[in-house]
This record gives sequence, C-alpha cells and structure tokens, in this order.
Amino acid sequence: MSNNVIILAGGQGKRMKTNMPKALCKVIGEPMLEWVLTACEKAELDDICIVKGYEGEQIEDYLAKRESKANISTVLQAERLGTGHAVMQAADFLKAHEGGNTLILCGDAPFIDEETIRGALGLHTERDCGVTVVTSRVEDPTGYGRIIRTENGISGIVEHKDCTTAQLAITEINSGCYWFKTSDLLEVLFDIQPNNAQGEYYLTDCVELVISKGRTADAFISANPHVALGANDRKGLLMLNDIARYEIIDKWLDEGIEFTCTDGVSIGNNVVIGAGTRIDSGVNLRGNTVIGEGCIIGNNCIIENTKVGNNVNLNNVQAYESEIEDNVKIGPYVQLRPNSHIKKGAKIGDFVEIKNSTIGEGTSVAHLTYIGDSDVGANVNFGCGVVTVNYDGDKKFRTVIEDNAFIGCNTNLVAPVKVGKGAYTAAGSTITKDVPPSALAIERGKATIKEGYAEKKLKARTEKFENSRK
Repeated sequence: MSNNVIILAGGQGKRMKTNMPKALCKVIGEPMLEWVLTACEKAELDDICIVKGYEGEQIEDYLAKRESKANISTVLQAERLGTGHAVMQAADFLKAHEGGNTLILCGDAPFIDEETIRGALGLHTERDCGVTVVTSRVEDPTGYGRIIRTENGISGIVEHKDCTTAQLAITEINSGCYWFKTSDLLEVLFDIQPNNAQGEYYLTDCVELVISKGRTADAFISANPHVALGANDRKGLLMLNDIARYEIIDKWLDEGIEFTCTDGVSIGNNVVIGAGTRIDSGVNLRGNTVIGEGCIIGNNCIIENTKVGNNVNLNNVQAYESEIEDNVKIGPYVQLRPNSHIKKGAKIGDFVEIKNSTIGEGTSVAHLTYIGDSDVGANVNFGCGVVTVNYDGDKKFRTVIEDNAFIGCNTNLVAPVKVGKGAYTAAGSTITKDVPPSALAIERGKATIKEGYAEKKLKARTEKFENSRK
C-alpha cells in the first residue's frame, strides 16, 4: 500500500503584499513550502503532488533548484475556489495511488512535523479509517473549526461561526491536515458543493461525506502546539518566525549548545550543531549548514549551506556553500564565497575575501587580501594586500601557489600563474610569469621621479581649499 502527499500551495497571499506565492514566503530563511516538504521527506513519504496557483512558475523554479529525496510533481489550480477544489486538480495523482492513503497538507502551515505525520498515519491504518484529522489542543480556539468527538472517533468538524455555546468551549481544533484512504476520498471528492457564502469547495465537506458513508473517522491529537499555525499577512509571518526561532534555540539548548545571547540569533530548521559549540549574538545559520564540535561561532556570523569542522573559531564571518576543516580560525570581517575550502589549521585574518579556492593546511592569510579561483598549498604565508588577479574582463583563470611559498605584501598574481614550492615574491610585485620552486620573484616597474611636479598640484589644491573657507 502506497502512502502519498498532496500539498496545497495555490494561495496568493494578497495581504503579504508580495509577487510570490504565499507558500514561498520564508520562515527562518526557508520557504514555508520547504518546511512542509522536509517534514514529508523525514517521514519517508516520497511521492508528492503540489497544487500550485498564483505565480506557479516560481514554485516550479524553486523545485528545479532543490535537491529532493522525493518524487515531486505539480498541478495547476487556475481558479482559487477553495481547498476541496484544489484537491480536485490532483485527481489524476489520486487515481494513480488509489490503493493507498493520501495525506493532505497546507503549504503555508510550516510547523507540520515528522512525528505528527507518522503518528496520525499509525492511528489511521490501525483503525482502518476513511479519514483521520490531525488536530491540536489550544488555549484560545477562536476562529478554528472544532472537533466533535464520539465514543468511536469523531462525528465531524464544526466551523467556529457555526458552533453552539457548548461547542465553542471545545479546545481541540482542526489543523487543516488530513489522512484519507485514497479510494474513499475519490468516492466523495466530486460530490462536495459550493453551498456557502464564498461559493467555494471545502475539503472539510469531504470529511462529512466520508462519515456519512459509514466509514470510520478519527482525529489524531498532535503533541506539537503549533501544527495548525499559518500566516495570512506579514504580522502573522513574523509571528511564525519568532515561534520557529525560539523553538529551534530551545532544542539546541536542550542538546547542550551554549548561547551567550540570543539577540538576532537565527538557526535554520535543517542546521546541525555539534556538542560543546558556542553561539554568540547576531549569528545566522542557514540551509544545510553543519557545525562541528567545540566551535565558537562569534558575533554576526552568517553561515549558509556550509560544513564547519571541529574546534573552529569564526568571528564576523560570512560563508556560503563552502567547507571549513578542523582547527581553523577566521575573522573578523571575512567573506567565503561559494566553493571555498579552508583546510585544517589555516588562519584567515581581517578583511579577506576568498572565492572558489582551496586554502591549504596551516596557511596564513593575514589581512586585506583577495583570493579568487586559486589552489593554495600548505604552510603558505600571505602578506597584507595580496590579490590573485583572476579575471581579464572576458575569462577567469586560476592561480596555483604550492607548499611553503611566501607571498610578499601587495603582490598581484596575474592568472594563469604558478608559484612553486618554497618560492618568494617580493613586496609590491606584479607577477605575470610562473615562479620556479625556491626562487625569489621581483617584478616591479622602473621608478620614475619628476622633481617639482607636485608643487603646482599642491598650489591648485590649496587655493581651492582656501576659497571654500571664505
């Protein structure tokens, strides 16, 4: 029996005041849709259909760039006529999985989790339900549909506006997530009618119809208090970000991670942090970043899709799609652009930018240096102000610096060029030819001194200054 998922992501989100689908609005740096997809993949649901709508090509573009563990397809809901109508657009997907169970999720409700998905499926299959509703108990159920329980399951869902006084006191609410036996859903899906003020087809009507046909219906109470939460405007989205931020920080505190201050700290849902690591204020860890053990992630670091080894010390570092090995010290004010690889024991000082380059073990890049498209060996020393000149205005070329080389201050290495093992470059040189191993390269222009040249320049500048003071 196959289990599959339909994710409803056709919402426009007008109140977000954005030109993107609401499901692509971000919580802790990831689209809400990504949170939902991640939960499905963790629950090993590998056949997913996304119902797209407004600006649906943006969802296609996002999926095309995403590394997915699941088989993901999309269908278009051209008109926004309710949740039931959205599921109707996936009828062919449902028919292809008629012998299994289908999970219906909202693409703009990011806090669905693996445990809830698995727990609800367990109840659904154990009781052979036609439908199982995922629910949550909340202190203030205002605005949510209430779950009406019976001795053998549930008898239905009553919307807030239709509740009796007794039903208003119920605190178990509908999350908008459902497990259906796929054949039972197909049996009733096209029987629902838009008999409401909005003229829309509601998926909750499918629950009522499944029950009316004598199928078992039940509700799984999620231990996650936020499972039903979504956002319709920027204020709501900020609330989701705040909830996610503190939930993730709490999780890592329980794992023994030290936070000196949580001001401005944001840690993505897929980030991994090793034991004994310290996180300072203003740190932003994004994407599939992995932080090793015993690290210090200092103030204002932004680390995105980067692997960081053990005992690494970062201070005001921005690193994107790179790798930093053990015992490396970097910062302050360093940027690692994509495809940078910093090997064990290297030291990167202040105001350094590294791009698409490998920095060898024990190499020191002190300060005020740019290294782009370069392969740097072990125990190399860079003086202040070194630049690898990798771009000629048309094409980019690589620089190779072998082990134990010494690159003097203000050296320009004009690629393609190679500095051999143990070679030196003299300060102020612009190196345009390969330097043999153990050699000293001095490549400077001939000094030309023009006596008295500066006097007329200084006079004109002084006069201009004096006139500005009058």
